[in-house]
Amino acid sequence: MITEAPDGDGPCAIRFRRAVTALMIAGLLGSMVLLIVIGSADAFAALTFAGRVTGFLFVASGLIQGAAAAAAFDYWGKRRWKHSGAVTLTGALIALFTSGLLVFLWFEEREYTPYALTYFPLFCWSLWALWLLGREKAWRGIPHPKGFAAGVTATALLASTNLAYSAVYQPYSLPVQFAIDITFGNPVMGPGREIINLPVTIRTENTGKVASYILNSSYQVMGRSAAFEGNSSGLTGWKTDVKRKFDAERYVGPAREEIINTGPVIRAGTWLETGDVQVEQRVAQIPADAGYDLVRATTVIALLRKDRGKIGPEFEVPRHSWDPDQARFFECPPECEDQVLHSGRVVHNNNIVNVTREPRHVYSRWTTGKGSTRVRLTISPADSKGKASADDESYDQYGVFWVGSGVATVPFAALTNPAPE
Repeated sequence: MITEAPDGDGPCAIRFRRAVTALMIAGLLGSMVLLIVIGSADAFAALTFAGRVTGFLFVASGLIQGAAAAAAFDYWGKRRWKHSGAVTLTGALIALFTSGLLVFLWFEEREYTPYALTYFPLFCWSLWALWLLGREKAWRGIPHPKGFAAGVTATALLASTNLAYSAVYQPYSLPVQFAIDITFGNPVMGPGREIINLPVTIRTENTGKVASYILNSSYQVMGRSAAFEGNSSGLTGWKTDVKRKFDAERYVGPAREEIINTGPVIRAGTWLETGDVQVEQRVAQIPADAGYDLVRATTVIALLRKDRGKIGPEFEVPRHSWDPDQARFFECPPECEDQVLHSGRVVHNNNIVNVTREPRHVYSRWTTGKGSTRVRLTISPADSKGKASADDESYDQYGVFWVGSGVATVPFAALTNPAPE
């Protein structure tokens, strides 16, 4: 490490100045490239105003670093410009606070990312540069140097704090509002009155002001069978009913449900903008002698706020666990259920987060069985084999949420013997 200059203008002193100049310019140019690379992704592609402002601030800081590199060449050269030392000092302060911000955010997760190989050395370099510039009293030549140093330091601290807060901790300013309804239409008897064709309408509307990706969706039509008990002994089975998410009923014995129809509602990977309405029609075909007492339907949709992240186009392609050529996408014990997987890279809308974390992937699993249909989500790094890891991770930072409909219910008798209009 270069610490003290040789005296005089001899060969050693000249080599020292050249080495210091080269190190100072290299650090400032490295900081310039890093800030422009990080900022340009948000400045021209962020989906929020705050994200674009943050991006342009990073790009502007990078341009200042370029000017500081030119000033450093003059300061350790012929010093034709009296403020070159102050500009170089400003560049070193910018490098300290921006690289310090990135180092601070990296320590939250402590994951490997190639960008860490740039801002960790830059952080160490900035400490050395500030020490050297302080020893050289680089602020000489400007009026009120203490006020200048205090102003630059305070501004950098406030800007770094604000960037960290807006990048990681700022709560959502706009709520997500979706309206989902599932309704039954008029039943139609099939030929021979053996099959009941029951229309099901699922309507989804983005009633808020935030566009959202569809991560997965599912609807299910269930048939409930229960014996009528004329001589009631009270709500003796209410604990079992509540545990199975049934209503407690006095004159109905133990009930069971089975799936009649199920499937996704909206294609995964698409999105709904503000005001968009998606209407899907399904038809549940039920034997007229099925023996149900009630038919019920419900739906659920998992979404990701579009202002918090972007999903790669590969997410739209479904992967099936039972296909041998797609087994590489799954990390699943042999006894787990067959499932349909959607997976893709999710990029945070603030690039500061992306350069301080490992790449995240969103995994959305859809599976069904005799009892019910389930949708499961995971946002996490890929495992060591590049497969969908079974380890869950909090995905609040990416604005993932669930929206469900109410439960549509119709007596089975109304399907076989509709009431007269």
